[in-house]
Amino acid sequence: MKTSIATVSISGDFEEKLAAIARAGFDGIEIFENDFLAFDRSPAEVGRMVRDHGLEVTLFQPFRDFEGMPEPFQSRNFDRAERKFDLMAELGTDLMLICSNTSPVSLGGIDRAAADFRELGERAAKRNLRVGYEALAWGRHIHDHRDAWEIVRRADHQNIGLILDSFHTLARKIDVNSIRSIPADRIFIVQLADAPLIDMDLLYWSRHFRNMPGEGDLAVTDFMRAVAATGYDGYLSLEIFNDQFRGGSPSAISADGHRSLIYLMDQVKRADPDIVMSVPAMPDRAEVAEIAFVEFAVGDNDGAQLESLLEALGFRAVAEHKSKAVTLFRQGGVNLLLNRDEKGFASASYLVHGANAYAIALMVDDAKAAFERAVALGAEVFEQQVGPGEVVIPAIRGVGGGLLYFLDRTGDLGRIWEIDFNPLPVADGDEVGLTRFDHVAQTVKYDEMLTWLLFYTSQLKTRKTPMVDIIDPAGVVRSQVVENESGSLRITLNGAENRKTLAGHFIAENFGSGIQHIAFQTDDIFTTAEALLRNGFSTLAISPNYYDDVEARFGIDPDLVERLKRHNILYDRDEQGEYFQLYSPTYGEGFFFEIVERRGYQGYGAANAIFRIAALRRHLRPAGMPTN
Repeated sequence: MKTSIATVSISGDFEEKLAAIARAGFDGIEIFENDFLAFDRSPAEVGRMVRDHGLEVTLFQPFRDFEGMPEPFQSRNFDRAERKFDLMAELGTDLMLICSNTSPVSLGGIDRAAADFRELGERAAKRNLRVGYEALAWGRHIHDHRDAWEIVRRADHQNIGLILDSFHTLARKIDVNSIRSIPADRIFIVQLADAPLIDMDLLYWSRHFRNMPGEGDLAVTDFMRAVAATGYDGYLSLEIFNDQFRGGSPSAISADGHRSLIYLMDQVKRADPDIVMSVPAMPDRAEVAEIAFVEFAVGDNDGAQLESLLEALGFRAVAEHKSKAVTLFRQGGVNLLLNRDEKGFASASYLVHGANAYAIALMVDDAKAAFERAVALGAEVFEQQVGPGEVVIPAIRGVGGGLLYFLDRTGDLGRIWEIDFNPLPVADGDEVGLTRFDHVAQTVKYDEMLTWLLFYTSQLKTRKTPMVDIIDPAGVVRSQVVENESGSLRITLNGAENRKTLAGHFIAENFGSGIQHIAFQTDDIFTTAEALLRNGFSTLAISPNYYDDVEARFGIDPDLVERLKRHNILYDRDEQGEYFQLYSPTYGEGFFFEIVERRGYQGYGAANAIFRIAALRRHLRPAGMPTN
C-alpha cells in the first residue's frame, strides 16, 4: 500500500507542506501546479527537496481544457503539454493529470477526444512519461468515469490511462461496481476524498467541503472495494479541497489524512480478504464494554470542592492508591478518580488546565490489541513510570492532550482496583441511584471535530451520528456523537467556533479542549432527584417558563410537569421513547455533571440545550474572580 497526498490538501508554503507530509508517513505527493508556481525554487530544486524528504512526486496536476478543442486551441494545447512535459522531467515525475474539459468552446465527442489522447500518448512516450485522464463531475462533455474510460480505451495507448477520483464518482451517484471491469494496468492513480452530504452545486461542494475518507458521508469504502477488485496496487492519493483544512495545522491535517487511508484500506481488506493490494496488518477495531473510569486532576482546594460535589451526588470514597495521592469514588457501575499527586502527568495537566477531567479508561475486549491498533493508526503513545508491582495500563494521548486508557478483564488489567488500591472504610451516606456512565461530552475547537471523529471511529467499533446545531444564546455550537450499537460507549463532541459561547468559554478558560461534562444514568430520575435533595445537592435552576412550554408542546400530564419543575428536570421525547435530564451547576470554568433517565430514547436532548446553557451561564463565575 503506497500513500500520497496532493499539496493543495493542506495549508502552509511548499516547504512546510513537504515536511508535514513526510512526518505523517506518506510515500509521495501530488504537486498541485499553483503550489509550484507560487514557490521560488527551480523545478530541479523542488524535485530534490521532495526526494530529500524521502518522498516521490506521484503526479503533476492539473492540466485543464485539453481534449476536443477546435483550432487554434488544439495546437496550443499540444505546445502547452510539451512545456509541462519539460517541467515534469525536471521535477522527476512521470505522470500528469488531465481533467475533463470544461471550456465552452470544446466540441465534445468520444472519438475526437480519444484521437487527441492518442496523439498526446505518442508525445509522452518519447519522454517516458504518462498521462492520466479524470472525469470531473462538472465536466462539459465528460463527467462520468465510464465515459472517461471509454476515451482511454479507444485511445489505445500504453502511455494514456485513467485516473479515478472517489468524489467525482460518488457525488454523481455513479454505480461504483462499473469500476470492477477496468483493467488494473489502465488505472494510473486513484484519488480519494469524502464529503458531507450537502445538496449544492457540484463544483462548489467539491472546492470547499471535501474531507478525509471516513470523515464524511460518501461511500468511499464501497468505491475502494471496487477499485481493489480490479487488482490495482498503485498509489492511493488524497485530493482534498476544504476551507477549514486550508487554515488548519499542516501536521495535524496530514496525520489525519494518513490515518484515514490506513483505516480505509483496513476496512476494505476485512470486507475482501483476497484483494491484491498490500495493507498494514493490525487488530480489528476494539469493542467497548463500558467506560471503566474517568480521572480528574485536582489541587487541594478545588479537590475538596469536587469531593463535596461528588458526595452530594451519592459517591463515596472506597479506595486509595497505594503509591499516589489518588482516591477512587464509586457509585453503581461508575468509577471516578481524583488525582492530587504532585508528580507525573496529572500534576502537569493540573498546572496547565486547572482542575479538569483529563483521562478516560475504556473496558475493551482486548486492551493490548486496542493499543496496537491505535499505534498502527498513528496515535501518540503515553508512558509513565509506575510503582513496583503496579499495573501498567496501555494508554495513548487523546482530546486536548489528555489520556485514553485501555483495560480488559484479563490478568492484572482486570484486577486493577485490587492490585493498585487499598480499600477505605466507606463513610455513611445515601447513594442516589446512579448506575453507569451514559455519555462523556468533550468540547473541542470546531476545526478539530473531524480529527477526533476519525480518531474514535477508526479505533473503536463505533458510528458517528449526524451533526446537530446546539443553539447557545451567544452563538452556535456544532455537536456530533460517536457511539456504539449497545450504548455502552457514547462520546459527544461539541465544536466551539467562538469564545462567547459556553463551550468557547470553557476552551478559553481551560486552555484547550477537554471533557466539559459527564452524564450518568439512573433508572428512576424522580427517586434520584429526591435522594439528591436529601444529600443537599443543588440542581441547576431552570426557568419556570420552560415548563409551561413543555406541557403545551408534548401534551403531558400537569402533575408530571409539576414534578419536573420541582426538581429542575428537563424533558424530551422521540419516536422511541422519553428522556429526562437534570444538571449540576458549573464547577470550575464551565464543567458540570448531568443525570439522565432513558425510556427507550436514543438521543441527547439537543432541543433542551438552549435552556440548559442559559441556566449554566448564570452560574459561571465573573471573569477575573479567583477560583478559590
